[in-house]
Amino acid sequence: MDLILPIAAAVVAAAVATLIARASVRRQLAEGRVTLTAELAAARQDNTWLTEEVARQKQALADTQGLLDTAEQKLREAFQSLAADALKDNRAAFLDLARTSFAGFQRPIAETLQRVDQRLNEVERERVATYARLTEQVRALDAAATTLSRALRTPAVRGRWGEMQLRRVVEIAGMLRRCDFDEQPALDGDGGRLRPDLIVHLPGGTQIVVDAKAPLEAFLDAQEAADEEVRALKLQAHARQVREHIDKLGSKAYWEPLGDSPEMVVMFLPGETLFSAALQHDLTLIEHGLRQRVLLASPITLIALLTTVAHSWRQEALTENYREVARLGREFYERLAVFADRLDEVRKRLDGAVQAYNEAAGSFESRVLVSARRLKELKVTTAEELPPAEPIETVPRVLRQVGLMGLPDDATTRDPDVT
Repeated sequence: MDLILPIAAAVVAAAVATLIARASVRRQLAEGRVTLTAELAAARQDNTWLTEEVARQKQALADTQGLLDTAEQKLREAFQSLAADALKDNRAAFLDLARTSFAGFQRPIAETLQRVDQRLNEVERERVATYARLTEQVRALDAAATTLSRALRTPAVRGRWGEMQLRRVVEIAGMLRRCDFDEQPALDGDGGRLRPDLIVHLPGGTQIVVDAKAPLEAFLDAQEAADEEVRALKLQAHARQVREHIDKLGSKAYWEPLGDSPEMVVMFLPGETLFSAALQHDLTLIEHGLRQRVLLASPITLIALLTTVAHSWRQEALTENYREVARLGREFYERLAVFADRLDEVRKRLDGAVQAYNEAAGSFESRVLVSARRLKELKVTTAEELPPAEPIETVPRVLRQVGLMGLPDDATTRDPDVT
């Protein structure tokens, strides 16, 4: 860059000087009224000179560009050499520093890495063992599920499972056996002997029959089906089975032998999935059940129903306690009234006894002690003088009118005559 600026300045100065000279010649030619031929010749000469000058300037610029490229290449090579030397020196210094710094930590780090590697090996062995145990457990669960599914296809096992689920729901609701409900009681109906799974006792002597049904054949087939269309067909069959159970249960008319019972029976499905799957493929099941006087219930809805019944029993017990307290209160009040009459009779008799005593004391004082004192004055006896007969001034308290709860109307007021 330092070489380009002087060269460019020289070229520009030369061009400017030439143009000034040519302008001066033209002025002189104009002043001397030169001919057109002379001017044309001068213009051609100027054109030739300018063409040559432009060629010289291009050559000068090309030479200058070559110098600049050469200088740039030399600078680049110099900088690369300096950078390589600096990097080499810094790398060597860093390696020496790192070698010195980590020399003291090399052995502890190696030991730590060895322990970490051992621990990783132990963890890997534990993971493999745990995975093996988990695989065995999954296989056992799969086998148990298969066994359970096979067992639930047996009608007796399904019935027993439904009864167990029903008993569990009753326990969760907080009801007491033989107090709030009876299990499998025998009923005599028009169609023969009936045995529902559960009879729930309601306050007021009414009863509700609950019967558990477990239609699982089509439902289990749907769970094992791999094709969605087959699964949908099996679930539709499951809904039809539930509807058939509703019809059969409604025809038994469990409420007739009970007499004091709502004309309905609760059909308990022992699984939420059984309930939801049936409703999903037959939305009219609940309405159909109500027409057959059958209330379809899942574990959650039956728990809500039985919890309400249990709460009603607790309220009934509280009401019965209130009735007993009221009866005892009335009985206590009546007995207290009788006792008050007897106590007032005692007061009257005590009052008569006090009056009789005072009369006797007055007679003793006025008629007996007078003669006794006269004998004492006549020296008939040397015994001590007889004490006077003091009258009784305290009288029995009169009972006031007894108010509610057996308390006096004025329990804080005392009779001023009573000491």
